[in-house]
Amino acid sequence: MRRRIVMSMLAGVILSASTFLGAGPASAVPPADAARPAATPARSADHVAATPRDAPSAAPAGTASDTSAHAPAVPAADTPAEFGTDWHDPLTAAPPVAKPATKSCAVTVAEAQFRDFTPYRGTYTPPSGCGDRWSKVVLRLDGKVKGRQFDRLGYLHFGGVEIFRTSTPEPSPDGIEWSVEKDVTRYSDTFRRGGDVEMLIGNVVDDTYTGVLDVKVTLTFYAQGGAVKSAGIPDRVLTLQDGTLTTPRNSERIVAEVYATGSGGGCEEYWYLTVPDPAPYSCKADKGPYREVQIKVDDQLAGIAEPFPTVWTGGWSNPFLWYVIPGPRAFDIKPIEYDLTPYAGLLNDGRPHRIDVSVVGVPAGQTGWSTPVDVLVWQDAKRAHVSGALTEVRAGDLTNSSTYTPGSEERLDTVGGHRLTTVGYVDTSHGRVWTTVRRTLANTSAHQWTDGENTDALKAIWTDDETVTVDGRGPVGVRRTHRTYTMDGTTTLAADDRLRTVLTLGDRAAVDETRGGRRTTWSRLDDTYTGDATYTANVPRDQRHAVGTTSERYRLYGSDGCYDRVLVTAQGVLTRDRSDC
Repeated sequence: MRRRIVMSMLAGVILSASTFLGAGPASAVPPADAARPAATPARSADHVAATPRDAPSAAPAGTASDTSAHAPAVPAADTPAEFGTDWHDPLTAAPPVAKPATKSCAVTVAEAQFRDFTPYRGTYTPPSGCGDRWSKVVLRLDGKVKGRQFDRLGYLHFGGVEIFRTSTPEPSPDGIEWSVEKDVTRYSDTFRRGGDVEMLIGNVVDDTYTGVLDVKVTLTFYAQGGAVKSAGIPDRVLTLQDGTLTTPRNSERIVAEVYATGSGGGCEEYWYLTVPDPAPYSCKADKGPYREVQIKVDDQLAGIAEPFPTVWTGGWSNPFLWYVIPGPRAFDIKPIEYDLTPYAGLLNDGRPHRIDVSVVGVPAGQTGWSTPVDVLVWQDAKRAHVSGALTEVRAGDLTNSSTYTPGSEERLDTVGGHRLTTVGYVDTSHGRVWTTVRRTLANTSAHQWTDGENTDALKAIWTDDETVTVDGRGPVGVRRTHRTYTMDGTTTLAADDRLRTVLTLGDRAAVDETRGGRRTTWSRLDDTYTGDATYTANVPRDQRHAVGTTSERYRLYGSDGCYDRVLVTAQGVLTRDRSDC
């Protein structure tokens, strides 16, 4: 019986829950790179033993966010017949961070070569010369790596506050460079104070996996002024202390961020493919693939969300899909946001309250998820104490049903979903303000595979709808967000050991804000990745004869304008880079 080479190997870092919940420095679990049996769906194709060959670099530099100097389209005649030993540097079609034309101050906050699971630790001092109230703060990571390496997961903490989570591309033998930008203005409260910095991209370097991750991270602070708008900046950014939260007593809006990732190797790295007994598949979960990230306050359900089905750069058995264009969010992992404002009256009593984050569907005792928590707080400057009350918590029944159908092609159909409504008020200096948060989750998936998993296919859709209504002095404000995540892919291992993966991923969101029934702002996001790559499995790296085409189209338009960029690659060469609106 043939077992196909399986999904990914993101064993970068698995951190203890207590660390992510605010209890001290991060600690890493030793990697499982060398300990997995061949049938475990958690390895990239580079797990096949081979010695990489060196060749002159022919790849032009590219960044994950730079649109200022697009590479020209490459004529088809210049596209190689198959992948060589080098390729275009990684880049994405996502827009760069908009920056104001004001004075700026740059600070290097981390610079390290990650070879193992030793965190970089340093200190940070706020910049001088740009004030302490900034119109924008932009994080930039610049990285380079060469040789051979798996995809790795990393984080950056400031005084315990997680401001960035990322994963890495897999390198060519001759080396690649990449960069990522992120708007981190919302953490301004943290940046106004000096303190400790900790960064880790857990890695393994040995005779086979030779890639050392050379990384530099800077923050650029833009002084007040300019035309670039920023979202409302919180007054405080808090972390949990021993799993508890104590808010300022005058908090009038509270939002929790959870950087939830299923990773670290093992089956939770690609939770969307797990199956329950008696289905004969190599990755098991008691109730199948439905996952839901929940947050509780004092053991009471306060928020629910669908996790984004991130595919890392070794995922779906086929690193040739990701060498140039990563999947959506792979380099900039976005946190789940929970509006906890209905709980503000309860939390404002000056006492610590227990905050717990859990992932529905993970088998008991099984690791693989990290759920660090930041809490953003907006305060009432004219009141020392904002009182209030939580008036309603209404949770629907959680739906989670998987149906297994045996046959020459095994099949698992899953339906899952949940509803939650929370209501509360706060008595502020500008009157009583009611906040109602409604969230509705839904997931359907069809997973089909053959004996030995030589053919393995999934078609899935997740929706996460949220409505936040704020009713106080003045017209009622409503913000509606409709999120849709999609995955449609098939991996096939043929009799000649040619492994082919065809995959489409979608990250979509529609946001509408109204005040007094009139729409004030709106936006539509559609980030779609497609890939088709084939190589010979179970041979040394230089004998894979790999071919592959990939593309990404990132469209964002609405009341603030539009952005539309398309990237296309063939055999690692960027053949199209078009921006239009």
